[in-house]
Amino acid sequence: MTDNQEATSRGRLSVTRADTDGITVLTLSGEVDYESAGALAGVMPPADPTAGARIVVDMSSVTFMDSSGINTLVTAYQTTQAAQGWLRIAGARGPALRIVQMVGLDALVPCHPTVEDAVTA
Repeated sequence: MTDNQEATSRGRLSVTRADTDGITVLTLSGEVDYESAGALAGVMPPADPTAGARIVVDMSSVTFMDSSGINTLVTAYQTTQAAQGWLRIAGARGPALRIVQMVGLDALVPCHPTVEDAVTA
C-alpha cells in the first residue's frame, strides 16, 4: 500500500518518492549532477534511529551521474546504516551503472536489476 507519493524536479532530474509498507522508493529520471544532487538529497527520508530508513533508489531512467550523485548516495548509505536501515539501488544501467561500478559503489550498496528485486531482497 502506498502511503504517499511526491515528485520533485531540479535541472535535468526529476525524482518521484513513494512510501510503501515502510520502504521509500525514489524513482530518478534524467541526470544526477552537481545541479540536481541537492534535489535527490532533499527527498531522502530523515534518519530515524528507532525505525531505520529503508530506501530503494530506482536508477532505471538515469542517463548520467557524476561524483555529486555518488556522494549523495554514499551519504544516504551511511545515514541509513547508522540508523539500522538500508539503502539499495535498482535498475542502474548504461553510463550510470558504469560510474557506480567504476567507483565501487556497488560493493558498498547492494544493486538489483529491478525495484521488485530490491524491495524483496
